[in-house]
Amino acid sequence: MENLVEALVEHSLSAQNLAVGYDQREIIHDLSVRIPTGKITVIVGANACGKSTLLKTLARLLKPSKGTVTLDGKSIQQVSTREVATKLGLLPQSPTAPEGITVADLVGRGRYPHQGWIRQWTKADDEAVAGAMESTDVLEIADRPIDELSGGQRQRVWIAMALAQETDILLLDEPTTFLDLTHQFEVLDLLVDLNQRDDRTIVLVLHDLNQACRFGDHLIAMKNGDIVCEGKPSEVITEAVVQDVFGLAVKVIPDPVAGSPMVVPIGRHTTRQDETPSPVANPAAKALAASAAANGVCRPTDR
Repeated sequence: MENLVEALVEHSLSAQNLAVGYDQREIIHDLSVRIPTGKITVIVGANACGKSTLLKTLARLLKPSKGTVTLDGKSIQQVSTREVATKLGLLPQSPTAPEGITVADLVGRGRYPHQGWIRQWTKADDEAVAGAMESTDVLEIADRPIDELSGGQRQRVWIAMALAQETDILLLDEPTTFLDLTHQFEVLDLLVDLNQRDDRTIVLVLHDLNQACRFGDHLIAMKNGDIVCEGKPSEVITEAVVQDVFGLAVKVIPDPVAGSPMVVPIGRHTTRQDETPSPVANPAAKALAASAAANGVCRPTDR
């Protein structure tokens, strides 16, 4: 995406003592966090732990009942909507598009924060939109209505719109939803490209812990509206933390490709056995087999 902005100004984003909820039910409790500037931060945790709520609050879509979100040292509630939109872009979890709108028109809406009474649409806007569509592999469907696209195609179009906004901070809520494995890695590789070239600050919510470890510089693990721990993937993704946050027994081993932590769930039925267990290997099975033999009943293995 050579046409994207060449030099971005570093902006800071943090939160202090947040309390956020819906319908009188508090989801986030007294949470404070500082998003590392120029890094890729991944928020992980079980469903309904507050990941998306935190992301929406950082983006000013939700107003906290207590605490403050700070953008460049100022309360984000005191910054104008247009100014926020030129510094911070958001891809929500379930975005909706106007009926009948085409791909190019939707991606072009990412340029709205850069427009004004004096500054109108320019060649730079065209280049930003084209570059965003090319990077997300939707340039060939630019004239198609969003309504006709598959879920994966729509997701890539929404990501293109967020990229066309050309903000220094980019927040994405589960950006790989609906994407097949190839496009998941293409999107995550693209985010790494943006981060490395422009020092762009990126915050995303992911469910896949292995992808979070491979692509994230900084991980935030959440549980019940609180931050359990944060830091480098090797510091956050441990067997104890995964058990605590997800209630899942796992083995954590080095990723053979990236060297980052790789989570291998243990489960109840998929543990490898070096030897085929005997059908009467446990006391209960032995007792059942003895009783069946005594009564002259054939076991299934004898038939």
